[in-house]
Amino acid sequence: MVSRHACRFIVLMFMVGLNLRPAMSSVAPLLNRLQENAGLSASAAGVLTTLPVLFLGLTAPLAPMIGRRIGSERALSAALLLLATGLWVRVLPFPGLLYVGTAMAGSAIGLAGTLLPALVKRELPASADLLTGLYTMALCLGGALGAGLSVPFMQWLGDWQASLVSWALLALTTLIVWMRYAPAPNNTSVLQRPAAQPLSALLKQPLTWQVMLFMGIQSSMAYIVFGWLPTLLIARGYTEATAGWTMAVSIMCQLISALSAPWFARLYRDQRPALLLVLLCTALGLVFLLAAPLGWRWPGAVLLGLGQGGSFSLALSLLVLRTANERLAGQLSGLVQGGGYTLAALGPFGVGLLLQAGASTQHIAWLLLGLIGICCGFALLAGRQRQLDDHSGQLQVHHR
Repeated sequence: MVSRHACRFIVLMFMVGLNLRPAMSSVAPLLNRLQENAGLSASAAGVLTTLPVLFLGLTAPLAPMIGRRIGSERALSAALLLLATGLWVRVLPFPGLLYVGTAMAGSAIGLAGTLLPALVKRELPASADLLTGLYTMALCLGGALGAGLSVPFMQWLGDWQASLVSWALLALTTLIVWMRYAPAPNNTSVLQRPAAQPLSALLKQPLTWQVMLFMGIQSSMAYIVFGWLPTLLIARGYTEATAGWTMAVSIMCQLISALSAPWFARLYRDQRPALLLVLLCTALGLVFLLAAPLGWRWPGAVLLGLGQGGSFSLALSLLVLRTANERLAGQLSGLVQGGGYTLAALGPFGVGLLLQAGASTQHIAWLLLGLIGICCGFALLAGRQRQLDDHSGQLQVHHR
């Protein structure tokens, strides 16, 4: 029987997760229009798609420190307020604010996305991996709504600025609900005490790097899709709206694998079979969308969605599966998401540079397939059943 407290926390977790992708996915279907109206070159558009991911990575390592100082609950409230402010600032008609607001939104997403896994580990530790799947499902749904409704909102509201700023209302609504029903601070929680192990100790563990590089490479592919997939599809002959809905369908399919991948992973001794399966789905989906005849777009959208939803869900699950307690989960989450997303930021920017240099969609497809091949190697390492533990006073890796 699930307690009332657990149900309330799950709803709050889902609402917060719903806010952490529209800031990025809502821009992609409008990117061509932004390039025309704001005079952005392909490389400048690449900077715009890279900024939220870069600042997500730069601020993620700060989240455990801020959480310890003011409490994870207040820190998450501040992140939601920063997100709403950034979404509003980026549409103001002043030079440079499009980039400033985008960076603010990315910073907010980095803080909130790092705080939540540790809170899940604290509130419901026995089901942390499965709840991570539900949280990832919320992320995917938010991304799908951002991609699918971006162009319709522009048509209904009259311009792209109104379409983009409308997502601030969702952030403000979530902030109000979170402030009213957030779980009470746990003063005895290890997350609120100074870390027993310095971050350098975590960085000396190969397992930390294996999880970080898997997170970074799969996230890089995800943000390339968020930032550039509609543009690449339009270059192949899609209309603006059709490209946006194709991406939305792909992201909607992520809901299925985001929720089911952690369950599927539990069928095996470790997570390696599940990780390789979702990466294979991602590879096939990209081939169908970017290299195969246009008639393959719907199977491609479905496979890409299943692969990327499962990849991200399992990557977040690794943060709680590879740590023995909540404090280590918070530290690993900050390091892995900080380093991983900073690495991931190179992806959208690199694609922008390649497109400006004249690269075709087939060239981009081969680049992504190469990244998937590398990612498979780190999946085989990070997916092994191992766990970071500091119960003895020293950070060790236990084989489970």
